[in-house]
Amino acid sequence: MVNSSILYQTDSLIVSSISKIMEFKLLSENLLKELHKITVTTKDIIKQADISITLCRNLLSTFKKEVINKGFDSIEEEIEFFKKIKQVALVQLIYYSEVRSFEIQLPKANYSAQRKFIKKKINKLNRFFLYNMDFAQYIEAGYNHFDEQYFTRNFLENYYITSSKFYFQDPDFSTPRDMLLGKLKGYNSLLIYLQNRLIDIAKIPKKGSLEINNLLNLQWTSTKADLTELIYALHHSKVINNGNIGIKEIAIAMQQLLQFDLGDFYKIYSEIKTRKISRTKFLDELSAGLRSQMDKSEE
Repeated sequence: MVNSSILYQTDSLIVSSISKIMEFKLLSENLLKELHKITVTTKDIIKQADISITLCRNLLSTFKKEVINKGFDSIEEEIEFFKKIKQVALVQLIYYSEVRSFEIQLPKANYSAQRKFIKKKINKLNRFFLYNMDFAQYIEAGYNHFDEQYFTRNFLENYYITSSKFYFQDPDFSTPRDMLLGKLKGYNSLLIYLQNRLIDIAKIPKKGSLEINNLLNLQWTSTKADLTELIYALHHSKVINNGNIGIKEIAIAMQQLLQFDLGDFYKIYSEIKTRKISRTKFLDELSAGLRSQMDKSEE
């Protein structure tokens, strides 16, 4: 006969394990929400990075204490944490750390020097991606056959940590490849950021465009997310040049016309797609507002 107390203890352990993972996931989701609020309310990119870095470090510190004190109940749980859950805060920490460093070091007075500086950074990132192409392919293909070696702490002696930048590394809180995964994802976002900065610096608006802007004095007064929604809607609806135009070109034109700096609109779009309630909130509000005005005009 099976001992009922053993069954109860086993069930409790399962519930405890699930609760811990779910709590970690919830904390990570809350972090992303807070980071999004910061992008909306803080215009200065360095201040934005400073606040974001602090939030990411605080969450990683919380995770570290829990992991060291309580550990994991299974190999699968440990893999899920280091491959997925920890990555949320780690990727953002790497991204904002790099953005902050870049903006502080960027030459201020000479546009030619700025372009040269950004291209040098992009080339360095491309070398990193090329050097780690095998691991990147492993992640992008969704493989998992090396996950135990890559994302548990049992194999640290076999895979030495050679990263020159210690964003948040500790032998008790790192695996052979969790930092590398964080850098791959963080650097991908950084690459997009640098490409957009290069476009901003390289673009030279035509004289006529400047005259039109000065005459109309159009300014976007809503949020970055709202303008991003509109830009993507125009692009995917193929209502400009019959769809024969890239999303970057539309974004640049809208920013020039409306005298508004979107920043990393690719990242903003990724955040929009993770919304729980309405992913087209701004477009829905536009439609509702227009219908309301039509109804009033018919009264």
